[in-house]
Formats: sequence, structure tokens, C-alpha cells
Amino acid sequence: MAKAAESLGEPGTTWPRPLMRDLKAVGKKFMHVLYPRKSNSLLRDWDLWGPLILCVTLALMLQRSSVDSEKDGGPQFAEVFVIVWFGAVTTTLNSKLLEGNLSFFQSLCVLGYRILPLTVSMLVCQLVLLAEQGPINFMVWLFVVIVMFAWSIAASTAFLADSQPPNRKALTIYPVFLFYFVINWMILTFTPK
Repeated sequence: MAKAAESLGEPGTTWPRPLMRDLKAVGKKFMHVLYPRKSNSLLRDWDLWGPLILCVTLALMLQRSSVDSEKDGGPQFAEVFVIVWFGAVTTTLNSKLLEGNLSFFQSLCVLGYRILPLTVSMLVCQLVLLAEQGPINFMVWLFVVIVMFAWSIAASTAFLADSQPPNRKALTIYPVFLFYFVINWMILTFTPK
């Protein structure tokens, strides 16, 4: 009973412990994205907190800041959010239909955490846009987007390709490539108001 009360955060208990435990787990998974390496504990301890944080952050950064949002033609928060989650679910279903050995939520976790490099590229692009627009800034922007796109693909394939039968790896990687390409295209075509 004392453990249950402690996890619920009742008065007189130390309720931030579960929060700190979850934040440490999310940070550990972010490190696995930055330094991709095979880890069974990462797949066993899946969560969707990091993908949710990354998706919301990316959607907020891609959202246009104009008051009259119908005339700017850019993606809105809900559109980005739906594209990211629909793409991740579709790619996960493809992996499962090809007889992959990852569970549905493990695959969602892997795909969601691998949005980190794309979110970083959007942040860098926002900083580049603070400077005066020109061909050099565009080249920096393009370089960052391409490198982060390749990083997302490499980090995802390290986990997803090994979970598939050998003759179906390409069928699994192609939708992952398309998924990250669509997100990358939204970042590349971003123009602030």
C-alpha cells in the first residue's frame, strides 16, 4: 500500500520519483538516437513519452505564426501531428505485416524517437532563418536537413532492419524512408510569416 501511495503522489510522499525515472528513461533513449547502437533493453522498455514530446515540439515549430492561418498555406499543428502519427502507425503496420518480430508499440517507439534529428534540424533551420536570407543560408539549411534525414534513417534501420526476415528488409526500410522524407519535406519547405 505504501508503494502505491508513493507512486500516486499522496501528501507526505516523494511523488517526483516516478517523474524523474521517466525523464531519465526518455533521456537515455534520446542518447540511443544520438549514438545509435543495438540494445535489447531499449526495445524491452518502450514508451511513447519521447515521441509525443518530439511530435508536439516539431508541430509547434512548423506551425505558422500568422493570425490568419487560412491564407498562409503552411501546415498547422493538427496536420503535422496527424501526419507524424499516421505515418508512424502505417510504417509500423507494414513492419508487422511483413512478419517483423517487434511489437506494435516497440516499433512506434523506435520510429518516434528517431524524429529527434529532424526536430534538431528544424531548430537549426529556425536559427538560420533569423539571419538574412540568402544562398549561403539556404545551403546551410539544406545541408543540415539532409544530414539529419540520413541520421534518422540510419538510426531507424539499425533497429527495424534486424527485426525483419532477411528477404524483407528492403520492404521494411522503404516506408521508413518515405515517412522521414515527408517530415523532412515539411521542414525543408518551411517559410515563416
